[in-house]
Amino acid sequence: MADVGRRAVTYSGHDDLMKFADLGLSDELLRAVSEAGYDEPTPIQAGAIPSVLMMRDMIGIAQTGTGKTASFVLPMIDILAHGRTRALMPRSLILEPTRELAAQVAENFEKYGKYHKLSMALLIGGVQMGDQIKALEKGVDVLIATPGRLMDLFERGKILLTGCNLLVIDEADRMLDMGFIPDIENICTKLPANRQTLLFSATMPPPIKKLADKFLSNPKTIEVARPATANENIAQFLVKTSERGKRETLRGLIEDEDIATAIIFCNRKTTVRELAKSLQRHRYRAGEIHGDMDQSSRIAELDRFKKGDINILVASDVAARGLDVKGVSHVFNFDAPWHPDDYVHRIGRTGRAGAKGRAFTLITPSDDEAIDNIQKLTGTKIEVLGRSETASDEGEGEAAPKTGGRGRRGGRKAKDEPKREARKEDDRRKERAPKTEAPRARPARRDDDGPDDGWNGPMPDFLSVGFGS
Repeated sequence: MADVGRRAVTYSGHDDLMKFADLGLSDELLRAVSEAGYDEPTPIQAGAIPSVLMMRDMIGIAQTGTGKTASFVLPMIDILAHGRTRALMPRSLILEPTRELAAQVAENFEKYGKYHKLSMALLIGGVQMGDQIKALEKGVDVLIATPGRLMDLFERGKILLTGCNLLVIDEADRMLDMGFIPDIENICTKLPANRQTLLFSATMPPPIKKLADKFLSNPKTIEVARPATANENIAQFLVKTSERGKRETLRGLIEDEDIATAIIFCNRKTTVRELAKSLQRHRYRAGEIHGDMDQSSRIAELDRFKKGDINILVASDVAARGLDVKGVSHVFNFDAPWHPDDYVHRIGRTGRAGAKGRAFTLITPSDDEAIDNIQKLTGTKIEVLGRSETASDEGEGEAAPKTGGRGRRGGRKAKDEPKREARKEDDRRKERAPKTEAPRARPARRDDDGPDDGWNGPMPDFLSVGFGS
């Protein structure tokens, strides 16, 4: 921890004696952390918090699920405890690539800042701009924003960045994927030159390194895992199948595995919708989340998943980053991801906070190149399961499902086997029958699931302007 400059400090595990109380945080903050149920910091928190408190610029390279958000939220709360706000001039700025991530950072500030009198505002698409401007006019200590909405208000003269002395660029590699790097560079030029800047990223591709070299001053680099590697707590498997046999292969895996909660990722929004409906028809407690849903529906579906009303969530990559749900035991890639980085972030939804997780990726011969790229990126040879190598729409080569799986409302008993086989046969006849259903109101889109343009639902309680008392 004494290293400085560009030399990376790598943390591979916990110091058995390290506690949050050893990191220099205030008593009020330690009380909030303790009440949240935490005592020992994660490696990224142990490495980052002291450096942030010392007002150092910092690069944090950490895979998903490592406690990265708290590593900058906690020291920021103590830093901002001293000072006062001014109208239209936020004291600190956190840039996030998506609304979901911005909202989760806001939740962290509310949870840990409950004993500090700090104000917070969100600038995210879809929220009434008038409400956001009113919050800024009162002055805020913490501004959490997506780049597009921030630049929109700046160009309208509704926000000044000259008083912002602390900048956090979170999920920098995701910002790169979404084309936000020019906006970030533009924002950085409008901030004070002597600010403190923190950059966090799961990977460090050349454009992100170039950004860091340009806008960070003698940063300390904290790396808690080799870039682009998957969590060692996650057992990974490839399952061979065919395009028409994917659904049956997936159902067989769900029955074979002891599933508590699972997330199933698809590449397209249309596939998410169709797969969720298929699982529901087979009486699984499944829900869906994708970019075509309005925000109120997405929040409601996530709440159902967190509460256990459903235990399988079918998702597009809009949920691959930043979705933090405790106890996810399994991740299934119904489609092999097009981008290898997305594989790391998808399977990172399980195996969090030291827990064990299992990840299965269904593959067809057309996925060979994608899998090669994933294995090159992660440096891991993923085990191939042969149970479904000849799977087809007729289910050839499919192993008989095991009893006792928890994907449905309870384990299935042997006496239900004839009924189950009858249902399967009905489904197979339907799949082979000519399609006569009426066309959809709009054609299915085959584009990748990108960021959404607006927050269309009612505002949840935690997105209020201020917190603390």
